[in-house]
Amino acid sequence: MKAILALEDGTWFTGQSFTGHGEAGGEVIFNTGMSGYQEILTDPSYYGQMVCMTYPLIGNYGVNLEDVESSRIHCPALIVKECCKKPSNWRAKESLPDYLTRHGVMGLEGIDTRALTRHLRIHGAMRGIISTTAVPPGDLVAKARALPSMEGANLIDFVAPTEPYYWTAAGPAPAHMDGDMPLWPAGGGDFRVIVYDYGIKWNILRLLKAQNLAILVVPPNFAVEAVKKLSPHGIFLSNGPGDPATLTEAVAIIKEICELYPVAGICLGHQLLGIALGGSSFKLKFGHHGINHPVRDDITGKIEISSQNHGFCVDISRLAFLEQTHLNLNDQTLEGFRHRTKPIFSVQHHPEAGPGPHDSQYFFGRFRRMLETGQVQ
Repeated sequence: MKAILALEDGTWFTGQSFTGHGEAGGEVIFNTGMSGYQEILTDPSYYGQMVCMTYPLIGNYGVNLEDVESSRIHCPALIVKECCKKPSNWRAKESLPDYLTRHGVMGLEGIDTRALTRHLRIHGAMRGIISTTAVPPGDLVAKARALPSMEGANLIDFVAPTEPYYWTAAGPAPAHMDGDMPLWPAGGGDFRVIVYDYGIKWNILRLLKAQNLAILVVPPNFAVEAVKKLSPHGIFLSNGPGDPATLTEAVAIIKEICELYPVAGICLGHQLLGIALGGSSFKLKFGHHGINHPVRDDITGKIEISSQNHGFCVDISRLAFLEQTHLNLNDQTLEGFRHRTKPIFSVQHHPEAGPGPHDSQYFFGRFRRMLETGQVQ
């Protein structure tokens, strides 16, 4: 079934839909991973983004029940060179086309993904429309230009929870309440941690739980006064989609929390923490999306291959009380920092992998040690 991808700059590509009739729009980006499409699709950080996979064959191992990072797909479309319709893997329960169709997500194949990726690298990520409707490409270009820009977009309301919850072996479960206050989960742990969920990946919660922490997950607007009543040992700030500069309420909460508790963050949580401490954010030309990005740990001197998904970066260069801990070796942007005197640290990349390498999973051990010692080590 013929489908057209039209970009806001007037460029368009012709391919085929492998999910039937439909239309989808969003920011078009590329991901350099050879695998991990199921985790990518279900990562809330990709909300509103149509992902082009640079590896030419996608879908050969199908879709399984274990590798999801949330309860649903968040990408409006997946763009591939060729989609495998008949997967071969012992874990597969469903084909990629069936999975996307069941969730109402567009799938586009048959375009030159190498040309699209090169175009985005040269000109930057941009808004686009995929459509099977027989209309002139120029009309679709106009539609793409009418879409809201990712810069200035507050998207966490589309992916974040509205009520507190627990993380269990079976996944998320509603928190028990005492009136309007959530209770800590039964069974406890060595330390009590409140997790602010801006669109968290489930593997982050799995790995926090593996550190024997009592975890209470709360919405982005969970008030500081409620945090004080719960007396946590530490605060964790999650990943999520959109422009961090728009999240002024979250920044105000974090600024106050940093005076009271040890704090750590990943991705959007890292950006919000940097802004709350006095830094600023800016949009990257085409973002960092993949599972093969080199990062230098300035504390140990080691090079890590990291999983990444972000379109914005934070600048803390004028803040003498913050120290850079990680550097992106592709473009020299900030990948991590810590406070010089307070128990606060964060990273931009994804140490929980899912998909990706495990090089950075020591992050969760560092977080636990910070709770134990009151220092970032």
